[in-house]
Amino acid sequence: MNCDIAIIGAGPSGLCMARALAESGLNIVLIERQSEASLADPVFDGREIALTHASQALLEQLDIWSRLPAEDVALLRDAKVMNGPSPFALQIQARHAGSDHLGHLVANRAIRLAAWQSLQAAGGVHLMCETRLRQVHQHSGGIELVMNDGTRLETRLLIAADSRFSETRRMLGIGAQMKDFGKTMMVCRMNHEVDHQHIAWEWFGYGQTLALLPLNGKQSSVVVTLPPREMELLHQLDPQAFAREIESRFDHRLGAMELASGRNVYPLVGAYARRLTAHRSALIGDAAVGMHPVTAHGFNFGLGSVQRLSRLVIDAHRRNRDIGSIALLGRYERQQRLATWPLYQATNLLVECYTSDQLPMRLLRGAALRAAQQLVPLKRGIARHLTAGH
Repeated sequence: MNCDIAIIGAGPSGLCMARALAESGLNIVLIERQSEASLADPVFDGREIALTHASQALLEQLDIWSRLPAEDVALLRDAKVMNGPSPFALQIQARHAGSDHLGHLVANRAIRLAAWQSLQAAGGVHLMCETRLRQVHQHSGGIELVMNDGTRLETRLLIAADSRFSETRRMLGIGAQMKDFGKTMMVCRMNHEVDHQHIAWEWFGYGQTLALLPLNGKQSSVVVTLPPREMELLHQLDPQAFAREIESRFDHRLGAMELASGRNVYPLVGAYARRLTAHRSALIGDAAVGMHPVTAHGFNFGLGSVQRLSRLVIDAHRRNRDIGSIALLGRYERQQRLATWPLYQATNLLVECYTSDQLPMRLLRGAALRAAQQLVPLKRGIARHLTAGH
């Protein structure tokens, strides 16, 4: 078999990349370990994605946004950051960026389903499901891929979109700077008595980090970050006891709470590939940059990588130029690194600072939040960055 582009991984970034290239006239193959039935009906995994204005615009271009059910799209108006037991909060308001909202919150499952439906409607992409990449052989004219069933595929460009723990990245000989935060994250939906007013919370407590992502009605996605052993004990609680525990952890600021979904647990590990490209190969999504969720920019960065690489590839194809050239891939790498490296490093520094329970750091971070609240240009810059996304 031969193709122009092979995409490994049909997660949100892989599906969006396939959709971005579907009408280019190029021969695209999308390779995924899951079954086609799993792609057509993805499971709810608890994750809610904060989408910026730029991400929304790209999803509109890809005929994905209009396929999202209204009940799965929630307004994210403003955000606030809190520290420990202090009632003080740093307010990040959309008006600082000249908007009436920072973005929208959409379930990861809903994005995957809408992207799959859009891809099916567009056609132009050959799907290889229940298939695993086993070997990568690079040569001067292209890349030969060997699948677990022995199938061989020759491609002019390989795109890896198979998670922050990407096996394809390793096969290409690309290392990654992995950042294990030593914590575990639980996500679930909860109903609550007090209205969230479409404001997201990031609450750096002592010994825990809490986040509240406002959904429709009096429901939110609750994110709890704890050391693994403490998380295990929390996860074992029955739904009623769990709800009482979360009420307490939120200092009863939301009133009575009720579990409204399953509870999903994930290890907190960040990743940044040491190179974003190799011979006729490129990394996108979490395979390139896997962010800590505190800034909610992970998938926005993924969509940024889709937009940058697809534009370069389509433009090269229209000009009858090599879609896997060193120059094209170098340009993509420079653009993506410039857009992601500063925030990746700043995010890791923020997490280290605001999850340390040492007394000097507690005092420092409280003072830092109060100082930031007085700096309107800083808040304006943060708000603009949150809305711009890419």
